[in-house]
Formats: sequence, structure tokens, C-alpha cells
Amino acid sequence: MLTFYHTPLSVNSRRVWVALLEKNLPFEAIVLNLGGDQLKPDFLSLNPFHHIPVLVDDGFTVIESFAILDYLEAQYPSPSLLATDPKGVATLRMVEMVTVNELVPAINPLIKQMMGFGQDPEEAIAQAKQKAEVVLKFYADKLGDGPFFCGDQLTLADVVAGTFAPWFEQLGLPMANYPTLQAWTSRLMNRPAWQTTQPSAEELAAFRDRMKQRMAAQGQ
Repeated sequence: MLTFYHTPLSVNSRRVWVALLEKNLPFEAIVLNLGGDQLKPDFLSLNPFHHIPVLVDDGFTVIESFAILDYLEAQYPSPSLLATDPKGVATLRMVEMVTVNELVPAINPLIKQMMGFGQDPEEAIAQAKQKAEVVLKFYADKLGDGPFFCGDQLTLADVVAGTFAPWFEQLGLPMANYPTLQAWTSRLMNRPAWQTTQPSAEELAAFRDRMKQRMAAQGQ
């Protein structure tokens, strides 16, 4: 039995969660309260870096979301979330790495603004949107007219980039300029795995309140 340690509002966790559901794998989900559960000895014995997600499969522990995704594909290859042709393999990896290395740093100020955790200078917000739009244009180019990044089949490229897609509009990014990405996002959001893992407004509000309390306690 697979055991999946995570927290639902973590994007790193969500990409693994979506993959588990898309691959129809049975698993036990253990939700951690990151207010301290990640520092308890039992969890530190699994991941000394106290990060989520963590996957345990029959005593074998895997940390880091991308390592977990790779493990799931190698250990449970059907149904596959991998591309099969050389261009697809390259596209999959490019989308993964651009998401982590380019999109995530770019949108951090926008997430901060959306969640009400403070306001960066307008210049920083404008730069963040400009950098994010470079990523959106890249996504649109790689998507082309296909339903998914690597053709007709959902792959890890869609899983990794797609866990951010529902937030683009709320982050103030002009999705009307990218109709193929809008259609792709709708396509993903109609899938049960995305519907199951999409946080509710109540969950987001509770998270926002907890973070504000924590920031106030720390004098931020």
C-alpha cells in the first residue's frame, strides 16, 4: 500500500496527488499540519528535511515531488503519464522545468498579493506579471492546437503546469490573451483528479487566516 504524506494546499503535494489519482493507484493519504507535524520525530525519520510531500511504498521512502513522480512512472507504468516520442519527452521536461524555475519565482509576488500577505511595490508586481506572461506564451507555443502538451495523452507536463493553471486568472494574468491555454485549463478542471484536489474557498480562507496569525506572531 502506498502512503502519501502531504498537505492539500501545497502545489508540490498536489502534483503528486493528481498523478496518483490519474494513475488510479490506491493510497492512504496522511495530511500534515505544517504548523509542527513536519518536525515530529516520526516524520523526520521519513524526511530529515521536513518537507512534504513524501511517499512510502512497502517500506521504501521517496521525498521530493519530482522524484516521486519518476518513481510512480517506473514502478507503476500503466496508465502512463509519460511522452513516448523524442519531441514529446523534451517538451515534457521543458514544461516541468520552466514551471519550477521560471513560473514559480515569477508569481510569488502575485500569490502574496492574492492571499493578502502584503503588497510589493507596483513595479515589482508589473515585473512579476511580465515574467509570468513569458511563461504563458511558452506554454501556449508548446501546447499548440493539441488538447495536451504532448498530444492527445495527458502527461506529467500537464500535471506539473496544470496544478497552477486554475490560479492564473486570480493572479491577475490576462488569460483572454491565451485562448488555447484557457481551453486547456477547462479541460483539466473537468477531470476528476483536478476536481478532487482543487482547494475550496473555505480551505483557502482558513489557510489565509492561519498564515496571517503566524506572521503576526512573528512580527511580520
